[in-house]
Amino acid sequence: MKALIVAVLAACCCVACATRVDPKLIAAPGPAITFQSNALRPANGEALILADTLVPGDILLTAGNGLTSAGIRLITMAPVSHAALYLGDGDVAEAVGSGVRVRKIGELLDHEAVVVAFRHPAFQPEQGVLVRDFADRNVGSRYDYVGVMLHAPFSLQRRVCELPLLPTPVREGCLRGIATIQLGNGNDERFFCSQFVLEAYKHIGLPMTDADPRWISPADILHMREGDVPSLQVNQTLVYLGHLKFRPETDRSARPTMLGTAQQGF
Repeated sequence: MKALIVAVLAACCCVACATRVDPKLIAAPGPAITFQSNALRPANGEALILADTLVPGDILLTAGNGLTSAGIRLITMAPVSHAALYLGDGDVAEAVGSGVRVRKIGELLDHEAVVVAFRHPAFQPEQGVLVRDFADRNVGSRYDYVGVMLHAPFSLQRRVCELPLLPTPVREGCLRGIATIQLGNGNDERFFCSQFVLEAYKHIGLPMTDADPRWISPADILHMREGDVPSLQVNQTLVYLGHLKFRPETDRSARPTMLGTAQQGF
């Protein structure tokens, strides 16, 4: 039994799985440690939703079948590689290689293999206008290639800060220190995908975290959801809405629950 425990802890150290220790539960019969989860499926199972379920401000995390997506997922050790922002009226804003653009949700669903939606519970309907304004003003802004290139070594170096059982303040201080050194000064005139989402929320007065948006990857946004362990402190956990697209071969144990009036194809 001891050997098994040591093996599990060693494996966790190798993948640098962030943990959260709840001192209130240490003496309780249940687990006192929560591990960061890289599973897209919530513990209570995923729901397959329709695009008309979305409202302005919803956050979309995606994964594709291409080499770029696979490389990002490999480096960040997460099942998502891209982040986008729903604007309403079927429009999605995102930062891609050609710059910030707005396209229809149908195009996104056709292009990506997996699309998962999350909602900020404090987002108000009137803030949808502000999100749209931010996106429209930044359409055509150049992609932050430098920021993405710097994220590759940062994604590897940060694992030292995310070793299991490290106290949250130590992990946060370590991450902030490495990010400050590795990523340098910010540039709010160019965006990569997750940075664009964080900057939009910051613009409307609802920052998702106090950390610099340039430090945040799509994987970090995934870990901001309810029940997960964020690497950096968040101001409000995100609510899982459901999968707009989810191919069963990515998780053969998937049993989607249908919500809406029609089935969204995988």
